[in-house]
Amino acid sequence: MTHSHQKTKEATMQFDGALIKEQGTSFAIVVVKPYVLTSTSECQQARTGFARYFPGVPIILMAQNSNGVSTYQGRTDIVRFLSRISPSRIPWKTYTAN
Repeated sequence: MTHSHQKTKEATMQFDGALIKEQGTSFAIVVVKPYVLTSTSECQQARTGFARYFPGVPIILMAQNSNGVSTYQGRTDIVRFLSRISPSRIPWKTYTAN
C-alpha cells in the first residue's frame, strides 16, 4: 500500500501562479523557467498543461531572469498591463498539482 502512496507523492508538483480579474478581464499568470519562454512549442505545452487549473481564461507565462527581472508571454493587452505593474502587486499563490 505504501508503494502506491509514494507514486502519488512523486506525481505531485507545485507551481506558483495567480488568478486575476482586472478591468473586467480574468486571466491567470503562471511562473515558468526562463527557457520555456524561448520556445513557442514549450510555451504552448506549458499553457496546455496549466489550462486544466485555469479553465476558460487566458494564461500568461512569466519567468524571471537571474537579476529578478520578469518577462511575460501571452495575450498582448494583458502582457502590456502586467509590464506596468510590480510583480509584488500580484496575488501569488502556490498551487499543488498532481
